[in-house]
Amino acid sequence: MTAAVETRRATPARPTINGTAQPKRRWSLFVGGFLLVLLCAGIFAVVQLGGDARVQVLAVARPVAAGQPISADDLRIVGVVPDPSVPLVRAGLAQQVIGRSPAVPLVAGTLLSESQLGPASWPDAGQAVVATALKPGRVPAGIAPGSHVLAVTVAKEGSPEAAGLPAAPVSVPATVVEVVPGVDGSGTTVVSLLLARDDATKLAGAGSELSLVVVAG
Repeated sequence: MTAAVETRRATPARPTINGTAQPKRRWSLFVGGFLLVLLCAGIFAVVQLGGDARVQVLAVARPVAAGQPISADDLRIVGVVPDPSVPLVRAGLAQQVIGRSPAVPLVAGTLLSESQLGPASWPDAGQAVVATALKPGRVPAGIAPGSHVLAVTVAKEGSPEAAGLPAAPVSVPATVVEVVPGVDGSGTTVVSLLLARDDATKLAGAGSELSLVVVAG
């Protein structure tokens, strides 16, 4: 009989550390996972940068009268999506704005544009600003610069009109420019009104006191 000789192909032994066999490293999976992480991070960055188109611009923090120098406290920074047709002032130009004077009254909360700055050119032609002293009860609650009102003449106390011969009241539309409450001990409020020059002449010629009525803008 012929002895059969069994032969086995030798297999390489796994690397060992301290006699313990180590699993084969799958470098291809590791590299693929790393590249996937980089890809996701890149996509996230592109989406974030492209999705937020806001820019930092200057807004009015409190009312500023025309011709009054602008201070740092009059400004604040807000983020907005700009309209190319409206030249807003970027936040980085704040130091160039401080000390300049607005050409028109600035209302708190509005965005500052370059067209609002420059030499005072207010009021416009055909308009006038009138300061009126109003007694308690003749100033509606909550009025502020920018409020739209009707200035209505009221007969003075002790006048013939107040004694029973009322004259036809004069009523003209106006915009509130400034409100200064409590200018004396009797509760008088001084309100500056922007109105048409002809209407200002009517009020001055009426010789009567005024009362304000708030109307929709």
